[in-house]
Amino acid sequence: MLLLLLSCLPLAQGVVYQPRPGAVFQWQLQVDDDTPFDHSMHADLYDTDLWAITTADIQAIHNKGGKVICYFSAGSYDHNRPDAGQFDQNHDVGNKMDGWDEKWIDIRSSNVKRIMSARMDLAQNKGCDGIEPDNVDGHEDGNANIGFTAHDQIVYNRWLATEAHNRGLSISLKNDAEQIPQLHSYFDWALNEECHTVDGGKECLLYQPFLNDTKVICHS
Repeated sequence: MLLLLLSCLPLAQGVVYQPRPGAVFQWQLQVDDDTPFDHSMHADLYDTDLWAITTADIQAIHNKGGKVICYFSAGSYDHNRPDAGQFDQNHDVGNKMDGWDEKWIDIRSSNVKRIMSARMDLAQNKGCDGIEPDNVDGHEDGNANIGFTAHDQIVYNRWLATEAHNRGLSISLKNDAEQIPQLHSYFDWALNEECHTVDGGKECLLYQPFLNDTKVICHS
């Protein structure tokens, strides 16, 4: 069961929700019959799967003053997702992700953007305060390798941020540290899973632009 309490470093207040400095962040992406979503502990923001969390859970969290971040993958295809049948297998879906039962998707596809728009609509309609789009680094060496470039990734990630804000949703930049100089002004906060383990922690230094913007960085 993946359930972590993470720490968040400083931010600036904006139109959409942004975590405050020192906010307690509960991160539980694995939710199923054996591991139900647990929001009994105190946290300032609760990050969990977009489809697994219920509107009742969201209301309960809001009632005690918490915020809800809804997770989905914006860069991969997962056959277990309710909208999996909407992907064009011949044009949208590419190589298998290393270590995961998912496949990279072509972020240049208008159909992919339509699907992601619908996911953000779902987050908005459920009452999520923000989103955590995952796998937004398919351009990196050894990842997707299906034709799109680093520039395509920047365009796509900025599009995600703009569409989130159009719905009143906060959005985190999940990993993709190398493109922070081009992306930090578009995202409300950042989430990194393991920067302390990369190059002796040097990857963490790449997040300085977020700190310069006085925005939160949540990390494990």
